[in-house]
Order: sequence, then structure tokens, then C-alpha cells
Amino acid sequence: MSIKMTTDRRAAFAALTAAGVIWGLTVPLSKLALDWLDATWLTTARFALAAPVLAVLTRRHLRAAASASVAAWGALGFGGVLLLQNLGMERTSVSHAALIVGAVPALVAVATAAAGRAASGPVAWAGFATALAGVVVVAGAGGDASLAGDGLVLASAVLCALFIVAQSRLLADRDAIAVTAVQMAAAAAATLPLALATGSPVHGAPDAASVAAVGALVSAGSLLPFALYAYGQARVPAEVAGAFVNLEPLVGAALGALAFRDPFGGAQALGAAAILAGIVLSLERPPRSSRRARACPA
Repeated sequence: MSIKMTTDRRAAFAALTAAGVIWGLTVPLSKLALDWLDATWLTTARFALAAPVLAVLTRRHLRAAASASVAAWGALGFGGVLLLQNLGMERTSVSHAALIVGAVPALVAVATAAAGRAASGPVAWAGFATALAGVVVVAGAGGDASLAGDGLVLASAVLCALFIVAQSRLLADRDAIAVTAVQMAAAAAATLPLALATGSPVHGAPDAASVAAVGALVSAGSLLPFALYAYGQARVPAEVAGAFVNLEPLVGAALGALAFRDPFGGAQALGAAAILAGIVLSLERPPRSSRRARACPA
């Protein structure tokens, strides 16, 4: 049993790591795609095209995965989060959008504590506070960003944290990939009316870069990270899963500075360093004897 648990945790960490890195890659891809597609239409397209693929792969488990709560959190946690993030990225820089996502682990810890399921010690809480301070520094650093855009991305981070905490219970005794398929379908259905209300899905004639970015986002950028993250989250506590979200800002901010020439001066470097330090500290857990061992809340 202990060998199996160790193997499960290693597989979960590998899945969460891969998801975080891929999400980091989707930040600059989304910036490119938004030069062609409207933010709402991009959100709808990603989920509408990815959901049927996952549904076919997990068709035997779909009935057990489908419920009102699973669908509702899919609409909020997938559709709402990505829509707010896309709207924010239309108004702010890639690096700012990526680094503000660094607030997610701290917000997950706060939400978990509010739900009475906290497993973090003083060191981890210091890490969460440090990461949040880094986010504040980055958001106030100016550059090609806007306060409105940063605020929308931060709102998406808050909703993402609430979703991560709720998802721990939703995944219990359900197939993680099937749950992802149901939630993607719900997200597509929830965002489609908003997309239709915005009018034309395109801003103008596409170029090769924007078309390639959209193709990558609706395929590997949607299918892989959401499914991998759900698989990993089903096997570790919410706070641990939340910590891996910070791989997204690291990858996204680096690509933003390199590929988009986003400003990355002293303030951004200080904020990024604080977020990195916060990640390391937030992984610290109290001694096993002082907390209940749990893989997934019942």
C-alpha cells in the first residue's frame, strides 16, 4: 500500500508539473490568439472543441461524472476563470498576467482554511504572504500593463482558487478525465451566450502566428493541462495542487519578457523573486503527526 501511495503521489506531482508548465505556455499563446479572436469566443472555442474529445475517451465514466455541481463548477472554474483571464490579457502584458497568477496558492490556502480543511503550517503561510506581496509589486510596476487588466486577471485567480478547493470534493470517487469533459462542456455552454452577444468572433484578418496559436490552444493547450491537473488534484490535498499553479507564472513571465519584450526591470524582478520564494515556502507542511493524512477529501 505504501509503495502504491508513493507511486500515486509521484504520478500526481508529474501530472501537476506538466499541467503548470503547459498553462505557462498558453499565456503567450493566448496573447497571440487575441490579436485575431475575441476573448469570449476564444474561451468558448477552447472548451467546445476539447470537450467532445475527452468525452469520447472517457465515455464509460461520463454518467457517474455528470452532476449539477460538477457542471456548475465547470462553468465557473473553467469558463469564468479563462474568460476573465482572456479579458485581462487583452488589457495587460503577458508577464503581468502570468505573475499575478502567482496569487492562486495563497488564495487556495485561505479558501481551504475558511472551509475548515487547512493543512498548512506557519512557514507555508509565510510563503503565501510572500507570494501575494510579489504579486502586488508586479501589478504596480507599470510597463505595458493596465490596472484594469491586472484586476481582471486577479479576479480570475480568486475564482480559480475557489474552484481548486471545490474540485477536491467533486473528484472523489469519480474519473478525473470524465469530470474534466463534463466541466469543459458546461464551460462552453455557459460562455457561448456571452460570445454570441459580443458579435463577430474575429477582430480582423488572421496571420500565421495567431492561427497557429489558436490551433495550439484548442488542442494541446486545452486537452492536456486541464486533464492532467484534474488527475493530479484527485491524489493530493488542494493546497499542494495549488502550489503547482505557480509554474504558470514562471514560464509565462519568462516567455513574455523574451518573446514579447515585456518590460522586466527591477520591480518585476523583485516581484518574481518574492513569488519564487513564496512557492518554496508554501510547499512546507507541518509534521505528519500534527495533521490528518488525506489524499482527497470525502
